[in-house]
Amino acid sequence: MTSADYTADTITVLEGLEPVRKRPGMYIGGTGHHGLHHLLWEVVDNAVDEGINGFATSIEVTLHEDGCSISVEDNGRGIPVEDHPTEDRSALEVTLTTLHAGGKFDHDNYITSGGLHGVGVSVVNALSSEMVAEVRRDGKLHRLRLERGIPQGPVEVVGEARGSGTRVFFRPDPEIFESVQFDPERIQEWLEIKAFLNEGLRLVFRNETDDSYQEFKHDGGIKDFLQHIQRASKEEPIHTDPIYMHDEAPDDDNVTESEVVIQWTEDTSPDIRCFVNGIPTEDGGTHEKGFKDGITKALRSFIDTHDIGPKKLDILPEDIREGVKAIVSVFMLDPQFQGQTKDKLNNPSVRKLISGLVRNEVEQFLNTHSSTGEAIGERIVQAAKARQASRSAANSVSRSRTVSRRLNLPGKLADCSSTDPEESELFIVEGDSAGGNAKQGRDRRTQAILPLRGKVLNAEQASLDKIVNNKELSAVVDALGCGLQDNFDRSKLRYNKIILLMDADSDGHHISTLLLTFFYRYMPQLIEEGHLFIAQPPLYRIDWGQETHWALTDQERDEIVGRMRDKGGKKISIQRFKGLGEMMADTLNETTLDPDNRHLLQVSLAESNGAAPDDDDVTDRTIQKLMGRDASKRFDFIMDRAQLLDEEELDI
Repeated sequence: MTSADYTADTITVLEGLEPVRKRPGMYIGGTGHHGLHHLLWEVVDNAVDEGINGFATSIEVTLHEDGCSISVEDNGRGIPVEDHPTEDRSALEVTLTTLHAGGKFDHDNYITSGGLHGVGVSVVNALSSEMVAEVRRDGKLHRLRLERGIPQGPVEVVGEARGSGTRVFFRPDPEIFESVQFDPERIQEWLEIKAFLNEGLRLVFRNETDDSYQEFKHDGGIKDFLQHIQRASKEEPIHTDPIYMHDEAPDDDNVTESEVVIQWTEDTSPDIRCFVNGIPTEDGGTHEKGFKDGITKALRSFIDTHDIGPKKLDILPEDIREGVKAIVSVFMLDPQFQGQTKDKLNNPSVRKLISGLVRNEVEQFLNTHSSTGEAIGERIVQAAKARQASRSAANSVSRSRTVSRRLNLPGKLADCSSTDPEESELFIVEGDSAGGNAKQGRDRRTQAILPLRGKVLNAEQASLDKIVNNKELSAVVDALGCGLQDNFDRSKLRYNKIILLMDADSDGHHISTLLLTFFYRYMPQLIEEGHLFIAQPPLYRIDWGQETHWALTDQERDEIVGRMRDKGGKKISIQRFKGLGEMMADTLNETTLDPDNRHLLQVSLAESNGAAPDDDDVTDRTIQKLMGRDASKRFDFIMDRAQLLDEEELDI
């Protein structure tokens, strides 16, 4: 198509529910088995919302005889049927035919809600060949019929009715879906999970394809759910009593309730299930991250305090989570999901909230149940030992092959000879000159050197494609060997320590910041697991007679010189290094490379203004402010701190 052919007439405007039928995957994740059942989940979630907010006690789901149509009925308030004040049609019709229309946007109607976005039932309507909605209100039964999203007439009163509630019948459109046959076992399992998560709510499943009937109601809530998972796994628990915690008034205006239950088992794989307002978040999110943060901190603290296991044993988060069975459930006013299918929670504050709750409650439980705590601690220590032994053997073979064949390694990399990643270090060095000195001064057996040219790409402002195609950053990825983002694999990491070695000046600090941004955005696991460090090369060499001192900053230089002058009697000589390239190889080794003499800063997530350590929210906001596209935020940051800066501190 030429520019002459590309006119206003070629721009398509989709109205009403047309966008849903054109692009169903945007709303339900696809048109396969998963998307088909997502229609049912949306309708049931609306009914469960009535239960969560105290308006319904019972929900019945009926799979009809054909296996391709289904009904959901609740005894809640019933969707309003009177005319909408601005739409000139029934509120029921508006709800079923208009995207982003519903009662979930006003907290006076629903305190917490799973069907937050107001597109759920209208999407089901758009993707169904037939839908019938029946509402019992004010002693009357109201009915609305629709086909492929279009009402087949107005809302009608078809009889009298007792009580209140809503019944939605729908038949998925075979023109949209690969198959319209529902899976009864999947529905049964999902409804039982809903009953576990909504303590006391009664859910019924009638399966007319085989005339079966099942009723689910769990007054024990997620504690019953954990027992159900435990029985299914058939693995022995390490401790009899699960660790349960519940907070109905958390320190967060958005979260109304949080609930967690945990049990360690002999199983080798974890099973952590997370939910928001009764909706399973299969891809996790901030509540899952908070849970993982909390148990990691709690168990590390307990193990260190009680001297469980060897001091030098490196216990990773994966060791602590091995065999864990856990349920994490939060109820919120305004959950932020990633995508309409609500598979991942994005609210940053939830991570800190759940982390604090889990850490405090687990530590308290372990300290008051010391025998249970020791049993869990020993379980984790054994997991760490097994992982270390297994990884050492596997990595030795894998890395030795890579080293010997030099497969996919960047040309500038001066690799170390050791095939054991646990003792290997990678120094990422600023410039070829400094890289040359580092190569001469290093321990060739355990220390690898990768020089980078100039300032690397700003990962906060670049797409993944640009990152992958950037020569310098792709060299870092290739050298590490563990991949990035969704392809990250810790078992393939070729070095236990990654050390940023830059000049001790403003350019060096800028390059370090650019690399830190890259690691935080694309390999955050390296920071979380303590693999990333910043080297501290000296800025000054100070000679006083036969004595040599090294200073990292101007302040250190002044303090050292002051002490020497107080002693007197000898000449003081001060040398400022313009860069690492000026240092002799043996000097660089003595001050910066040698593990016995060097000073390394381990990179961890920020702690600020009372926030908990590893608070991803603080780090995320700081990086967005300083490295993002909005220059006004950087200007404000600089101006807020300008009065604190002495002119002598400026590096021009």
